[in-house]
Amino acid sequence: MMGRTVQRILLGAALALMIGHLVVFVVYTVSLVKFPFDYDQGEGFELNDTVLFSQGQWPYRDNAVYPFYASNYPPLYHVLLVPFVWLFGPAYWYGRLFGFAASLITAGAIAWAVQRETRHQLAALIAGLAYLASNYVYHIGPLFRQHISMVMFETLGIVVIASLSDTDPPGKRRRTLIIGLLLLLAAGYTKQLAIVSMAAAFVFLLLRGVRRAFLWGAIFAAVGGAIFLLINVSTHGQWWLNIITANVNQYIMSQFVGLLRQFTGVHGALLILAALMVIYELYFDRLSIYAIWFAAAGVDGVLAGKWGAGDSYFTTMIAAMCILAGIFVGRTLNGSWRFPAWIADRFKLGTFATAPSRVLVCLPFLLYGLAVIHLPLDVPAFAAIASVLNLHSNRLSNNMYDSAGWTPGYATIGQTPTQTDIDNGWKIVAAVRDTPGPLLSEEAAFSFRAGKKEVVTNPTQLLNLYQNGHYDPSALVKMLQDRAFGAVIFRAQFYPPPVLDAVKDAYQPAEMIPMNGYTYTIWLPSAP
Repeated sequence: MMGRTVQRILLGAALALMIGHLVVFVVYTVSLVKFPFDYDQGEGFELNDTVLFSQGQWPYRDNAVYPFYASNYPPLYHVLLVPFVWLFGPAYWYGRLFGFAASLITAGAIAWAVQRETRHQLAALIAGLAYLASNYVYHIGPLFRQHISMVMFETLGIVVIASLSDTDPPGKRRRTLIIGLLLLLAAGYTKQLAIVSMAAAFVFLLLRGVRRAFLWGAIFAAVGGAIFLLINVSTHGQWWLNIITANVNQYIMSQFVGLLRQFTGVHGALLILAALMVIYELYFDRLSIYAIWFAAAGVDGVLAGKWGAGDSYFTTMIAAMCILAGIFVGRTLNGSWRFPAWIADRFKLGTFATAPSRVLVCLPFLLYGLAVIHLPLDVPAFAAIASVLNLHSNRLSNNMYDSAGWTPGYATIGQTPTQTDIDNGWKIVAAVRDTPGPLLSEEAAFSFRAGKKEVVTNPTQLLNLYQNGHYDPSALVKMLQDRAFGAVIFRAQFYPPPVLDAVKDAYQPAEMIPMNGYTYTIWLPSAP
């Protein structure tokens, strides 16, 4: 009786923590929905891609030709948002709400998967909320970025394929496969990283039936390949250059090591449960698609060491981790583990679901909830909680407590934008609105808000291609030398070195304005 009471207390405390993290996530989302500028450096370029699609144009273009702009992401996320551009024009709020909704759908899919496997509703609910509680998901969930939508499609596809049963009628099995594979195809055409989830699905199918796996693999490859070739031909090869070549970035081992150490430190409690679930399946049961997916998603984690990558590359693994951890907890609480008879008798595994084990298995979710605490301290209620817990801002550039700390490649966002940030954004717009000619800016929001006709360049895309020997900046440099741009706005100076040199030769800093913890420098043409 005492054990059941302790179990309920631990699960209740874990649930309360997860709900608290959800509240923080919602408040953060609301603050971003109201913020009219780039919060994360790439959001404006995602919006520009969407605007181009709404005008019937490809965003996969020749970077050496004005406006020196091309996208390095597949089209689906932007295409889905096109109706919002038609209705509301270029704006950030609908892309951020879409990311928020995608995060919730992913959490729901996780909970559904755990509930289906264990029939334990509370374990399923906590597992779904644990996804939203992650520091990493918190950072990128409500952004106008495609990554979290990729994870949504991946998770939905994997969960659907996991429902395959050999006892189902052939027609139902075929429909399940088609739906699951289409969702994975959607993930791949949202972001390229989804290829690991596709691979995991086909490894699972191969283990369940070679003939079926090869048949559906051929169909899947034909459809996906045809779409790829069609876009590449339609864009005269710019699709391949910007989607594949531009993403072959420098690998920074220290960044990967730092992020891996941080990831395991923050998510360690649930990673242990997920790993135990994989070990159980490997030795005592059939490997589930979730175990294979969890292992495959580690490849995305390894890619977090690329320049321009970061903590978001672990989010697919977090989704798989939450499912496996939830199943482990649910099975323990239900006493539904299955072991071969000789092993169960020899090692007395029949006692695995006793009161002590049930209490013990409730601890990881509670420890995880405590490990992932993150609070934007600009919100009075959160600041009060931080004061009670004696938590202080541990970010140099913003008013934010983040239990993960910081390491190279980790997101420096997470605080809620203040009214001062919004006012300063409009100051930047006012400073460049009446300048003649186009605007060269590291963030596209200022071009949209200042009424400039075109967004000029995607600096990180130019830098990637330049470092790979696939971009000639001479045309852009010539325009800078001729002072063709009315103003240049720097935040991080991510342009190729020749472009930076040309700016510093032909322009001079005129004003520095802080926003969201960063300093934006406005450069105006200098005297010839």
